[in-house]
Amino acid sequence: MPVAAHVPPRLRGRAFRGSRAVAQGLLTPNQLRGSAWRPLFQDVYVDAAVEVTHRLRAIAAASLLVPDAVVSGASAAVLWGVELATATDEVELTMPRGSHGRRHPGLRVRRAHLEDGDVGRRHGVAVTAPVATALRVASVLRGDEAVVAVDRLVTARVVDLALLRARAAVPRATSARVREVCALADGLAGSPQETRLRLVMRRAGLPTPVAQYEVLHDGLFVARVDFAWPEHRLAVEYEGVWHGDPAQVGKDRRRLNHLREAGWTVVFVTAADLHDPLRLAAMIRAALAVS
Repeated sequence: MPVAAHVPPRLRGRAFRGSRAVAQGLLTPNQLRGSAWRPLFQDVYVDAAVEVTHRLRAIAAASLLVPDAVVSGASAAVLWGVELATATDEVELTMPRGSHGRRHPGLRVRRAHLEDGDVGRRHGVAVTAPVATALRVASVLRGDEAVVAVDRLVTARVVDLALLRARAAVPRATSARVREVCALADGLAGSPQETRLRLVMRRAGLPTPVAQYEVLHDGLFVARVDFAWPEHRLAVEYEGVWHGDPAQVGKDRRRLNHLREAGWTVVFVTAADLHDPLRLAAMIRAALAVS
């Protein structure tokens, strides 16, 4: 039976600089190369029993590799609790303009001025404040993904949409692209796919629906639908993979029956439909015409 690798108590469950651990006599270079440790960055390791996440890597980068940096962009969003980056994505850090430092694989270090109010602390490291985080995300993500990301930050109550739009409206502080993204976000989507669906309908020139509409019948609650045109009694619902779960099917069918009994028509949209926006828009437009 193989002998379990020795993990010094001081290193258990945490990230550390490998060179420092060797210098302190906690590990030998050979032990550091063993299976007990996972590399996060060059000379930064973690106990192999710890799950490697983007949050872990961002905290390690800001506390061990570039301690004067501020976690920003999608990495900051992760620290605020919104998973806009995966475990393997580059960690974004911001340093003051004119600062110098080594390049580190796995890091994206930008140099920019941050106002005092744009920096806070989260999980023991400096991180861009919620509004600054949302503005940065809006500036670096492309297409609908920028709106999706801002929607997620607003929905999670990390950032207030009114405050964000007010800050974005300052021409010297943001670009036209960022202002457009903040104007398109509404913070009402229950999922990223709902945001994508809303943007498809908007670009198609369809009448603006009411998001997260509560359907009532004879004064009683029937259902909350993703998008609704109440005057047409038409609802559009995004149907994710989880709706195929057998435990969910019965519940969904009862809900649909209740909506039909209330005189509503429901159009279901899937991920495949989003890949054919022209056909999707035509389907919804036809439903509006007959409802």
